[in-house]
Amino acid sequence: MIRRADSIRMASNENPFGPSPKAVQAMEAAITECNFYPDNDARELRQKLAAGFRVATDQVLVAAGLTSLLDIICRALLKPGQNAVTSQRSFIVYPIATKAAGGEIIEAPTKDDGFDLEAIAAAIAPGTRLVFLANPNNPTGTLFDAAALDRFVARVPEYVVVIVDEAYYEFAQYFAGQRKIQYSHSLDYVRAGRKVVVLRTFSKAHGLAGLRVGYGIGPADLMADFSRLRTTFSVSVPAQAAALAALDDDAHIQLALKNNADGAESLVKELSGLGYRAIPTSANFVYCEVGEDAGAVAKRMQAEGVIIRALGAWGAPLAIRVTIGTPEQNQRFLAAFKRVMERAPIRL
Repeated sequence: MIRRADSIRMASNENPFGPSPKAVQAMEAAITECNFYPDNDARELRQKLAAGFRVATDQVLVAAGLTSLLDIICRALLKPGQNAVTSQRSFIVYPIATKAAGGEIIEAPTKDDGFDLEAIAAAIAPGTRLVFLANPNNPTGTLFDAAALDRFVARVPEYVVVIVDEAYYEFAQYFAGQRKIQYSHSLDYVRAGRKVVVLRTFSKAHGLAGLRVGYGIGPADLMADFSRLRTTFSVSVPAQAAALAALDDDAHIQLALKNNADGAESLVKELSGLGYRAIPTSANFVYCEVGEDAGAVAKRMQAEGVIIRALGAWGAPLAIRVTIGTPEQNQRFLAAFKRVMERAPIRL
């Protein structure tokens, strides 16, 4: 199907407000230096992240997006015959990266639309080398609190590395503050020397998805091993400049976070009012069960000029994921969704 010229993208969890003006200015200035290769080690960015998160610089690794980091981690730690454990209905790259590295993926069942940490702990075997935890989970938007993660990490054998994927960290922290819960102190495990690697990104709250900048924070020896598998010069000069500047614009981040929280509340309320099961989110998207083939719904929505994500590949063939947009985009989505679903079969 050909995309309409006026289509809005609400499928990939991008920030509708785009990059910080400071990041744009930094990119523009960096363009004049693009005749030079970038700093392969992203030293200035790593130093700034390390200072902000109170870790050592050699505990930080910057790469071309979080998906690149997942690929590097799997290639570094998995051999044929070994496995990684995660949850069903979670980030689709976990099984892809695991299998590409020659490993086996074990997916524990979900609980309350999110990670069942008890089931994941029970699935760890002698051949397990990695555990992937998405917090909050993509695509359901659910999270587990700090106490639950404490209990889980205490049970993990020393030979297993726990990957805590916090791509939506900033959104989750904002929601946790509103809901008076303790979301994450995952970096405390790193500071304490545990085999835990925390992954975050500039693609979501910072609005830099097109530049591909992600980072991992973990034990220095693991970061050194991962660094050797990076593609040389993979994070460009403008990307590093934009990421550095983005860290200095808290006002832009707060604008995005407030808009996101307001939009999440509105979308969940509206979809629930229409009779659909929409899960309250801790990220920048809403998971909704539509009661029919989600791929067909997504195609009809695309014809209306609204691009959303059907979740069949995530093991949820009757569910869609909708990125929270601007108020205007959210209203356009809802209007199109109502038109589309008037023609739909009776939902479950």
